[in-house]
Amino acid sequence: MSRSTAQILNEPIACFHQTNDDGISWEYIVDEICRLPWEAVSSDEILWVAQAYYYFSIQFRENLEIALQLYPNDQNLLQLFREECDTDNLSPWPQIVNVGERVNHDEFMRRLLTLQPIEGTERIAAAGLEYLECTRRYDDLTRAMSIVSYEDGGLSKIFSAFLQAPDWSGQAQQAFKHFLDKHLVFDNDPTAGHGALCRHLKPDGRVAPLWRAFKNVLLVSVPVLSTAADVPPISSNKARAALPSSTAFAG
Repeated sequence: MSRSTAQILNEPIACFHQTNDDGISWEYIVDEICRLPWEAVSSDEILWVAQAYYYFSIQFRENLEIALQLYPNDQNLLQLFREECDTDNLSPWPQIVNVGERVNHDEFMRRLLTLQPIEGTERIAAAGLEYLECTRRYDDLTRAMSIVSYEDGGLSKIFSAFLQAPDWSGQAQQAFKHFLDKHLVFDNDPTAGHGALCRHLKPDGRVAPLWRAFKNVLLVSVPVLSTAADVPPISSNKARAALPSSTAFAG
């Protein structure tokens, strides 16, 4: 049954699950995200997606840093880090990065969100900050393994789904599209892409709750996505943190 926008906005985000008790795979959750009605997302709502993804990009960088702490001599992970952090591979882009300027990819996302006014940021910031709090509770190995699920197919599918939105009018929207297009190139090379650089870590079901958390942040951030009849409710009888009543956009 579909839920109203009011129901979505007033519902705590169920983003933290200690275990993957339901047995649902991370690949299944990725497919659930891809089946959301991305073609119904407006140009303004694309920036809500971008803000939700900004918080994801922070935990991505943190998880990659953890992977390197666990495997400091892994040359493939070091190469992946060089292509995700302090890198110029997204430059240049007007008013975000100059030619040859090196930034973390989450910093690129932070800057694009400042290019134009965005309504509804307080709601998304609250969900995003709770999401970060939740992801930081997971053990280091799970967080390290999540990188493979992100880079080796998961994010490529989701970025392609994001790009089904029909209208990318606007400076920030175009910058986000640039980010997505470039990452599809980074990730999809079968031998030298980002997936190939981390595939040896072999993720398992422990990473599924991290994907579930991301899906729930997207649902809270972009209520139109929850109008799909086959999307399960984000409420849960498992432990969850309460949303802050008001949180300013970080950055």
